[in-house]
Amino acid sequence: MTQQLNVNEQSSTKGPRVNGVSAFIATVLIIIGILGSIGLDSLGVQTWIIIAAATALFTLALYVLIALQVASQWEKAVVLRLGKFRGMYGPGVFWIVPVVDTVSSWIDHRVMVTPFSAEKTLTKDTVPVDVDAVLFWVVWDAQKAALEVEKYTVAIAWAAQTALREVIGQMSLADILVGRAKMDADLQRIIDERTTPWGVTVQSVEIRDVVIPQDLEDAMSRQAQAERERQARVILGESEKQIAHSFAEASLSYHNNPTALHLRAMNMLFEGLKEKGALVIVPSSAVDTMNLGGISGITAMGQIAQQQQEKDK
Repeated sequence: MTQQLNVNEQSSTKGPRVNGVSAFIATVLIIIGILGSIGLDSLGVQTWIIIAAATALFTLALYVLIALQVASQWEKAVVLRLGKFRGMYGPGVFWIVPVVDTVSSWIDHRVMVTPFSAEKTLTKDTVPVDVDAVLFWVVWDAQKAALEVEKYTVAIAWAAQTALREVIGQMSLADILVGRAKMDADLQRIIDERTTPWGVTVQSVEIRDVVIPQDLEDAMSRQAQAERERQARVILGESEKQIAHSFAEASLSYHNNPTALHLRAMNMLFEGLKEKGALVIVPSSAVDTMNLGGISGITAMGQIAQQQQEKDK
């Protein structure tokens, strides 16, 4: 499937450009020619002289308009003379010879950003994925970028896309989802190897998004949910084991120590009676065993505690 790549064509334009400086000078020369022609005609100068002077000024204005070029701080102009490489010019003002010299391209030396993607690409475990990424690159040799490759911006974009497909095919889906840093490093290395002969270096590659099929995404979600449920059950089982172990250790304190066991039973009964409106039914055999001194004593204790609690409120 053919994909449209988003490349910055402004980084490599061709031909001479009309700039403010040359346009201003050419305009001044044309005005001078017009006013001079009018002045010479009023002085009775011969017509052929006036035409020759005006033609000379107009020719000079046209020459300045074409020959005077201005390159921005971040630009380099590649100039060819009769088809052969003459040199790199800029930033600033420089002159070319019209017809003889041509500006083949203007190279932008700033960091450029190229988004690229790979759609429906199979991973190592045959899962189709859509991956979006961003490439950050810069031209370090304008001469190579202009002379070694045609439309280097497009070439870089296609090189990045093919490298992305190659890396995806060598990795499983799990590695792609959790190993983006390694994927970024591999992409940067592969793309940089391809673009270095063109005078371009890759600064970084960043994976923006990885899209997997909806059915697989739902299955992975259910798998993750089941895994969390399993971990919750394991943690609950471990908690039960710890609680049982604590109870076993606590039971050793009451072993062969009936007094401690009776005190613990009395405390549990007392705590139950403290609650307002609580009713505790205790078998008589348990009362006799614990030697609590009768139900009346326990009831009295509970009432006293209840009254004290109401006073505190």
